[in-house]
Amino acid sequence: MTLSSLHGRLVKYYLSIKENRWHWIFQIVLRILLAYAFIVAGMVKIMGERFASGLSVIHPMGSYLEALHHTGYYYTFIGYAQVTAGVLLLIPSTVLMGALLYLPIIVNIWILSFAVRFVGSYTTSPLMVLANLYILVWHYDKLRYILPFNRYSKEVSFAKPEKYSKKFPIWFCLGVISTMTSVVCFSLFGHEVMPKNSLEACKAQFTYPETQEAGFEFCECIHTIGNPLDDCLKRFDQIKN
Repeated sequence: MTLSSLHGRLVKYYLSIKENRWHWIFQIVLRILLAYAFIVAGMVKIMGERFASGLSVIHPMGSYLEALHHTGYYYTFIGYAQVTAGVLLLIPSTVLMGALLYLPIIVNIWILSFAVRFVGSYTTSPLMVLANLYILVWHYDKLRYILPFNRYSKEVSFAKPEKYSKKFPIWFCLGVISTMTSVVCFSLFGHEVMPKNSLEACKAQFTYPETQEAGFEFCECIHTIGNPLDDCLKRFDQIKN
């Protein structure tokens, strides 16, 4: 199969998605949810409040957010960027601009959440990245003009279908459910130990007596002493083994 024939098939499949009402509704729901998340989070920063203020300042994520809160107008700038991205997502004519602005911010949040194993966004941030990518793919007819591997001279957007298909995309729906389930399962069971958001919640994950000594010391290391996550994980492995 040549690249041109593969591209033709992908475009044909893309057009079938654009003509499906269920996909159209799905991308609208994603836009609203993503916009809501960023507008709320952004307003907290604009108002000068520390995000996740209930999190201890010696917690890996809490110490980061505390330092970020003291960066002055940089902290406020992030808030305005989030609110701007959220508002642009809600306006039909600026959706693509909003999705492009949204992507680097949410990817940064995703990597940060995984790096410090922050429960608050460990599950939601990768799902938000996938949702944002879906919106970008939905607007591929416009996005393709800034991609480096193709050139087009036709009109920017495909014409809006006169009538949407009402065929329910069962395989796509199953794929979405499977992806969400995989992300949630990984967030719950992907790591042997998580710092959690409080000392009590951290200790509660160690239900077996043989892991409690190492686990409780790990929790104290995080929430009482305030050592870096990597140091606490290394100590946990030493005691456990």
